[in-house]
Amino acid sequence: MDNLHKQPNSDDCFICGRNNPHGLYMTFYDNGEDEVHSHYTVSDAYQGYPDVVHGGIVAAMLDEAVGRVAMIGDHHHFMMSVRLQVKYRHPVPINTPLHIVGRIRHLRGRLGRAVGEVRNADGNVLAEAELTLADMPPELRTDVDLKRLGWRVD
Repeated sequence: MDNLHKQPNSDDCFICGRNNPHGLYMTFYDNGEDEVHSHYTVSDAYQGYPDVVHGGIVAAMLDEAVGRVAMIGDHHHFMMSVRLQVKYRHPVPINTPLHIVGRIRHLRGRLGRAVGEVRNADGNVLAEAELTLADMPPELRTDVDLKRLGWRVD
């Protein structure tokens, strides 16, 4: 992934956590401007129907990738999902390389909008999302302990 910047991971997050025994262990990169990318293959542990990734896992991957657009340029700019809308276009297969991408639509002030998609190796859109984001409330931001969170680029 040339010209992309690796984003931090935390220790216990279900999506990116390195110490979560049930987590996905995803890694994310941004282009420094307006996109976040991840290449990932979902194991059969996360299937719903046979050979199909559970829709909740697809939504969680999109929520993380799309939400991470807020961290482009500042890996400590944490925002929270306010509304996540997912459209499932085709079944997302397990054990198949996927490309997950998030794109900024609007980030200004304390609110933002971003979109994203899950694509297969042929570039077909399997699922897409639209996300409304809001800055974390001040009381949560001041209590963020990055060391306790295990927030670092590994």
